[in-house]
Amino acid sequence: MSINDIKNSDLIKELKSFLKWIVIGSVMGIIIGLVGTLFHFCSGFAETFRDSHTWTLFFLPIAGVVIAYFYDLMHYSHDKGTNLVLLAVRDNKVMGIHHAVCIFVATVITHLCGGSSGREGASLQIGAALGSFTGRKLKFDDDDKRMMTMCSMSAMFAAVFGTPITAAIFSMEVISVGIFYYSAIVPCVASALTASYISSLFGISHIDVSVNLPGMNPVVYLKTALIGALCAVISIIFCMAMGGAGKLFKKIKNHALRAATGGVIVVLLTLIVQTRDYNGTGGAMIVSAFSEKPFVLAFAVKIIFTVITLASGFKGGEIFPVFFIGSSFGSVFAPLIGLDCSVGAAVGMVSLFCGVTNCPVASILLATELFGSDGIGIYVLACAVSYMLSGYRGLYSEQKILYSKIKTRYINKRIGDKK
Repeated sequence: MSINDIKNSDLIKELKSFLKWIVIGSVMGIIIGLVGTLFHFCSGFAETFRDSHTWTLFFLPIAGVVIAYFYDLMHYSHDKGTNLVLLAVRDNKVMGIHHAVCIFVATVITHLCGGSSGREGASLQIGAALGSFTGRKLKFDDDDKRMMTMCSMSAMFAAVFGTPITAAIFSMEVISVGIFYYSAIVPCVASALTASYISSLFGISHIDVSVNLPGMNPVVYLKTALIGALCAVISIIFCMAMGGAGKLFKKIKNHALRAATGGVIVVLLTLIVQTRDYNGTGGAMIVSAFSEKPFVLAFAVKIIFTVITLASGFKGGEIFPVFFIGSSFGSVFAPLIGLDCSVGAAVGMVSLFCGVTNCPVASILLATELFGSDGIGIYVLACAVSYMLSGYRGLYSEQKILYSKIKTRYINKRIGDKK
């Protein structure tokens, strides 16, 4: 075989692979776009119903028991949450329809009764489960199953939150920090764009806010870097609180009693603070942080509500609460250093997201999709600072950081490792 024959053979293989993944990514985008739309409407309905029927909060402990026994019924008591998503891509751990059903139903129940959680983390699990299931049914090899899982994660994230570029890159970046799974870029982008378009047909879009940007100069850069540094500290506190509370709640061996206990605590906290702002996703509070300063310690209160909700066994995601925490902190702190509260909210939101996920590229793209590219300099700077100073902690204990944050050195460190 001549060199030209070899080149032609490789070209044909690449073309076949390209066409294969464009088609698969688009088809999965349509299917998961519809699933994501359904999930968005169900969780949205749950929150709307809760807001207009405030008595549902008092059923939160019972909801925790229902979730626990529902997982038992589905033979899925030992749920690893989003960590299983990372393992499904990296180690081809099996996820299936039962996982998708469990997290879908449990998240809606959590939102219905006022648990503090989001949609995005749950959407990653639903998408990954559907992708893993489909890959097995189509008898794909291990590499293709990984790509199916990532492309389905991207589609679900994009459908629920409406930021397709962030969704595509986040799925490729979050698994092993320091490398990108570039082989999945075509299916991830195709599925995310398709799913986002499908959900947009039903009126789903991302957060609509505006940022009153200042003139860019060294002083402004220093101020936003400071917000990024403080958000790195908050990310460490949040991740430590999640881990510590999880260990504390696990001392209650019965998982139904554990969830009920967490539910009782959240109900009591809600009565103490005398507002429902910290229940559910907190989407309205995120939007308002761009126009007016919230309660000074709103970010800390949301941390407590979220940690107790998720550590005790309720379901959902951590990402939307992170947006709440970051935007509310930034909105309060920015005016103290001479910046508009909207700038603080935007910078705080994306830099805290970066700190807890260790995904600087996805965080920068998130800022661009949500707030536009005009302030790209301050967003990049804040995310860079937060990424470096947040250390080797994160929301997902199975996440690996392959390269040191301070040296050009391969470390292959898992977030959950003690050393």
